[in-house]
Formats: sequence, C-alpha cells, structure tokens
Amino acid sequence: MSYKQQENNGPAALPVKDPEELEGYLNAFLDISADPVFIKDGEGKLLVANNAFCELVNVSRKKLIGKTFSNKIYPQELVKLAHSDQYVLDTGEDKVIEQALQGKGNQARVVLAKLSRFIDRNNRRFIVGVIRDVTKRRQNELRETTRSEVLELITSGEPLKKVLDAIVSVVELNNPEMMCSILILEDSGGHLRNGTGTSLPKFYTDAIDGVEIGMGVGSCGTAAFTNERVIVADIQTHPYWENFKALAERANLGACWSEPIRSTQGAVLGTFAIYHSSINNPSDTDLALIEQTASLASIAIEKNRSEETLKRAASVFTHANEGIIITDASATIIEVNDTLCRITGYSKSEVLGKNPRILQSGRHSAQFYKNMWNTLNTDGHWRGEIWNCRKDGEVYPEMVTISAVKDAEGQVQHYVSLSTDISEIKLNEGKLERIAHYDLLTNLPNRVLLAKRLNQAIKHSQLQQNSLAVAFMDLDGFKAINDNYGHDIGDQFLVEVSNGLKASLRAGDTIARIGGDEFIIIMANLDEFSDCEHVLNRLLKSASAPVNIAEAVMQVSASIGVTVFPQDNVDADQLIRHADQAMYVAKQGGKNRYHQFDLEQDNAINSYNKSIDNVRVALDRKEFVLHYQPKVNMRSGEVIGVEALLRWEHPESGLIPPLEFLPVIEGHGISLKVGEWVIDAALTQISHWQRRGISLPVSVNISAHQLQQDNFTSRLQTLLAAHPDVDPGYLELEILETSALQDTFQVSSTMNACHDLGVSFALDDFGTGYSSLTYLKRLPAYLIKIDQSFVRDMLDDTDDLAIVEGVVGLAKAFKREVIAEGVESVEHGVALIHLGCVLAQGYGIAKPMPANQVSQWLTTWKANESWLALSGNREPA
Repeated sequence: MSYKQQENNGPAALPVKDPEELEGYLNAFLDISADPVFIKDGEGKLLVANNAFCELVNVSRKKLIGKTFSNKIYPQELVKLAHSDQYVLDTGEDKVIEQALQGKGNQARVVLAKLSRFIDRNNRRFIVGVIRDVTKRRQNELRETTRSEVLELITSGEPLKKVLDAIVSVVELNNPEMMCSILILEDSGGHLRNGTGTSLPKFYTDAIDGVEIGMGVGSCGTAAFTNERVIVADIQTHPYWENFKALAERANLGACWSEPIRSTQGAVLGTFAIYHSSINNPSDTDLALIEQTASLASIAIEKNRSEETLKRAASVFTHANEGIIITDASATIIEVNDTLCRITGYSKSEVLGKNPRILQSGRHSAQFYKNMWNTLNTDGHWRGEIWNCRKDGEVYPEMVTISAVKDAEGQVQHYVSLSTDISEIKLNEGKLERIAHYDLLTNLPNRVLLAKRLNQAIKHSQLQQNSLAVAFMDLDGFKAINDNYGHDIGDQFLVEVSNGLKASLRAGDTIARIGGDEFIIIMANLDEFSDCEHVLNRLLKSASAPVNIAEAVMQVSASIGVTVFPQDNVDADQLIRHADQAMYVAKQGGKNRYHQFDLEQDNAINSYNKSIDNVRVALDRKEFVLHYQPKVNMRSGEVIGVEALLRWEHPESGLIPPLEFLPVIEGHGISLKVGEWVIDAALTQISHWQRRGISLPVSVNISAHQLQQDNFTSRLQTLLAAHPDVDPGYLELEILETSALQDTFQVSSTMNACHDLGVSFALDDFGTGYSSLTYLKRLPAYLIKIDQSFVRDMLDDTDDLAIVEGVVGLAKAFKREVIAEGVESVEHGVALIHLGCVLAQGYGIAKPMPANQVSQWLTTWKANESWLALSGNREPA
C-alpha cells in the first residue's frame, strides 16, 4: 500500500526517499502499536486492522478484512459514525469521535477514534483511524459527571422525577446496552412505586407500579424486602421471576440486576435496576456502577423527603487530544502532527530534526529517563506519565505511550510517541483531593485529613519526646439556631464560628469539622498542659462570641473535652474517644467549659462495666449456686432453718464469695435480677427438700435497693406462684443495709403486704446502722440478727459484749426474736445463752454447705453438751 500527499494543508511528507521503505515503516508501526489502528474504504469496509484493533473488538483479522464492523457498534451509534466518516471523506479534515463498541464478552468499551482521510494515486479516498480505549476514563468521568449533574439538580430544587430521569439517562447514554429503572418504596414500606424507567415499555412499568415487596417478587421486590443486592442473569429460569417472566418476555427483558437504594441510616428507600435484553452477568465495573448510581438516587430521594439541602462537589474529567511524534532510531524527530503542535505551542519547523528532550520540564531526574529507555529497549514500549514543558514555559502533564518500530531483523527503525495532555484531569484530581480531605461547608480538614495529621502528630511527639493534646468540641445550643432560622442560616453560622475557631489556634495546630457542630482540635509540641489551656480558653471565648447573620444576633457556647498524649498512652482513635468522653463531662458540668480526660476514672468505669457484664454472663450461663448455713436453737438443739448464701462457681477462678461481686453491682438493675434468682433458687430448694421429707425454712438476703422497688411485692408474688407446693411461711427475707432505707413508711407497707403473702422478715446485721432503733420501732420484722462483728469479739472486747447484751435487751423490749451470727466456739454459745440469746449460726455450728450436704449434716448434728446443760436438757451423767 502507498499514498501521496493530496492536500496543501496536510502534513509534510516524511523525508524518506524509498516509498517501499516508508510502507515498511508504517506496516511495522501498525503491527507493534499498542493502540488500535484501522484503514477502511469509502464504503466502510476494513482494509487494514492491527492486532490491537482485533483484540479490542474480539474478532480475528481474517473475519474483519473486507467487511464492516458495524455489528460491533451499537445501533444508536451507527448514524453518528456514518456522518463522521462522510464528513472526513468529503472535507479531508481530521475528526475525533467518541464511540461505544462491543468488546470481549460483549462488554461495552468506550473509545476515542481519530479519523483521517488519504487519497491514493487513483484518487480513491480512504479513512485511517487511530483508536484509544478510554473506557476506564469514561467510567470515572461518568461517575463524576453523574454525581455533578445530579447534585446540581438536587441543590437547585428540581423535582424528584427530573433528578431520577437524569440519573438513569446518563447511565443509559454511556451504556447503550442497558435499560434502567428506579422504584421508590412507599412511606408505608410495603409497595414500590415507579420513579423512572423511560427506556422500558410503558406496559411493563405500569404493571410493576405498586408491586408489593417480598421474597421472590422479582429482582426489585426481593431487593427491597431483603435490603440486599439481587442479581438475576436469566429471568426466564430464576425462581424470583416465576410470576413475572411472561411479562418480562413480552417486554424483551432477559436479565435484571437490582440494588437497594438506602438512606444514610441504612433503611431501604427504593431500588435501582439495570435490565438487559438478553442473559447477562455483571462485571466488577457494572457492580460499581450499580452501587454508585443507587447512592446518588438515595441522595435525591432523601433530599426530596427531608427537604434538606445536600451539597456535594464533583469534578468532570474531559478527554484530551493526542499528539504524535515520530523519530528515527537516534531519537531525532522526523514528524509530528498538528495536535502535538497545538499542545506544545511549537510549530513543526521548530521541532523537526530536534530531540524530544526539548520538551523536558526538568521535573524528572536523569534516572527517570534512563529507566524509561531501559524499559523501551527491553519491552519495545513504555507507558507512563511525564511532566513536559510548552514553548511558553508552562509545565504540563502528559500520559505518553512510546513504541519502538522494528524491522524484520528486530532492529529499531523508528520510535513513535502518542501523548495526551492530562492537565484538566490533574486539575480535577486536585479538586477531588480537596474534596476528599476538606469539609465542603467550612473548608476545614475533615475526618480523613484529621486522621492523617493526628497519626503524624503522635509520631512527632514520640520522636521529640513532648506532648500533644486532642480536644473534642461540641457547640451548645446550635440545634436551636437550625430550628429557629433554618439550615441555610445554620450553615452560615457554622462558617462564621469555624473561622473564629481557626483564628484562635496557634500556628501548626489543626481544627477539623467531623460533622454537624462537632470539631476536633490537635495541639502539638506541648511542654506542659498549660500550653494548651490558653488555646482552650480562646476557643471557648471565640465559640461564645455573638454572630450577626440576616439582621439577627445569634450566640452559642461550647463544651470541650481534652486528653493529652503520651500521658493518655493510646492510639489515635482512642484519643478521640477519650476526648469525646471528657466533652460529655464538660457538658454535664454546665457547658461553656472544658474538662480533661481522667484515665483513672475511665478505668474505674470500664472496670465497673466489665463487672456488670461478667455478672450478667454468669446469670445467663447458670454459674450461680446457693450454699446453706444452718440456724439452730442452742438451748434445745433444734435446727430452726438455714440461711441461703450466694456463691459464684466461676469456670476459671473457682468458687467466688459474694462480697467480691455483690457490692459492685449494688444499685444496678442486674442486682435485682440476681436477687430474684436467689429467691427463686431458694424456693426451688425448699420444694426439693419437702419432696424428700425435709421441712426447713430458708432465709434469703435482700438488699435495701431491691426491697424499695415499687413492684417488689408483685414480683415476690409471681415467684411464689411459680412454686405452688411451697408454703410461703418457709421463706424468710433478711433485710440488708437497713441504713440505706429511705422511706420507712413505704418499706413498712411493702413488708406488711409480704406478710399477707405469708413471708416473714428479719433485720440483718443489726447494730451496724446509724438508725437501727428507728427501724426496730417502725419495721414489722419478727427477728433481729446480731451482726457477727460484735459476736466474734464479745469474749475479749467488753464494748462488743455490751453491744450484744444491749441488742438482746432491745429485742426483748420490742418483743422480737433475736439470733446471733458469727458463733465460732462453744464459749460464744455459752455466753450468748447466759445473755438470753438461744438462736445462733456460725462456724462453731456449721459452715455454709452445698444443698446436697444438708441432709447428711442434719443426721449428724448434735448441740454441744455445755449448751444443753445450761437449758437443763442434758441427760444426767
């Protein structure tokens, strides 16, 4: 094949004397070029197609040559291509068009094709096309274009239908094989209504309008019901479409992929669906498109429902033209195209015969170019980003592909460079970078940039061995401004406050807005806490300064929590959480102040919460048991009952006594559950003993907190009702912590109500409360238990002996029974009997024991002879 220059305004002929040699160069270039290249005649039939072109359309060269490739172009694209071809053939002017093709696996590929005309010696006209696959670029641009267009519509207050139409139209425009619909879930949550779907047959959209969601209700009804993506590649065979496949067949629908449209809280708002006319499975790119589109739809729908203004920034990437440089083997430029001249500002005469290094910007090192040439000579091609310099000195970025054109012996004859100016893309990347790291409203750093700076500050602090402070600020009263003046005024107020806060910081400090009216401040390079106190006070002052907006004066205050690293030696996330906790303390303390995080207090709270959780788990796992300590009449030897004592059979720590866990949970709701479990377990044991012929009253300890619950009597009645075979008279309740009783009248009423149920009461640990006499007078308890702390030392301590004697006297005066606990020896018992106290319990009688040991103990128990002798019950010697 050969050609000749036909037009005065065309490129100058290559300085090659032998046409066959030039033809060889061009053929070699076509075969090696990484970009698809083709030549077709005036009727659109392919004459030449390189390997890259065949690979793009996934058709062999043999099947392509002599034919059009219209079957690889979507029908709606054919008219555009025909017009472009005719324009180039008629005018001889180059034309760049964007085209959608069917590539491998019938996946749509978006390409930029540059069409040029040449005329041979017989005056026949041909079209040469060079193609650049820009699918990924267009996908990125589609995401940003869709985001920008839709957000613009949303913020401009356009109707929801118009916004949804725009969402699907952009998707369909860039994906001709797709048909899209959006269904909106009714407020009632039971049915889907048509949002948009203009590319689908009207009879189909009418039929599914109002469909009830549910499992197996097509793709969309199921997706809305399960809140999960539903991919149906073949409608006619999938069970979800059993009731709709006839409708789908009539509408010529073969596949349907549906994605739930979710609110910011994760609730289903509707569904976004992509249909295909034939069986089709989505690619990763398709799934990303589905997610992104559903996300945009969620913004539109939430805006419509909540009437809130959502501001999103988006960038639009535009494609750049390609510049071509052809050099000889020594890298001397022998040809450039007009696009390169337009990009660089150089004319052809200024670059021909020169080395491409005239474009170098100086931004790259010599090693960069050395590596580039090593790759080029090794692999035959190189692709990468280069910063070059225009004639006017402007530095600009290019995406460059360089290919080595070799002859039959493998010797390099030429180098061909194809370059694309990506200045606008780089600019937009910078904007996206800004969006990714800064709050759109206040222009302060956002969470992402905050995390980076905080981690850097921690490393710097460790290296410099100094401190940094993290402060969490929340505005007090901002909600009222939003409620009274609206969100637009609220946004303006936040901007004004943010500017003031930023001005209050030191150089090098960071303030970030993390959402709403919440801010986080990083103060680095601190030698002592007072260094940051000055900043905190300025922040409080700035936050409370009056702000004038729309002829109104508005004012708030701030609550700040602060923690200092490395004193608070945790990671970045924990520092923020600790500062947040401290902020709530400041808010509870009256607002308009700051509070420093207290690590010891936090550890105590965490330890308390862990203890509560451990007890809760122990209840669930049935790790609690009751041990029983007998109570006897020392004068007669009679066993009058047992006291139920709680124990925790921990799987790792063994048997844990109650004093190690009950005081921790006292006053918490879990203590009530434990208390009820003890009563229920005691009633169960009473029932079990009764079935074995053992009649033993059981006393159970109850806390003042439990007794003072409004529903104590009804809860006790429920527990008794669960054990109808147990006489309530066998249950005795020992009141602990009588000093914690607040309303003796209410407690007395509760006790009398329990008496009516048949349950009796005892006052435990009598003598230790500051108002024991008051309780003895007012509370209807038949039994007083002398605290073991007095009984244990009564033989050696005259004060304790006097207390025991006094309690016994009080019991007689008030006509109450009295029992002593802590009886550890025969001598204790003898002394008590002499004082008039004959009821007792303690290690000198029996230690607390599991329930299965009680019956054996009953058969072996005998009262001490010294006690019986005092009562006159001992047999004569």
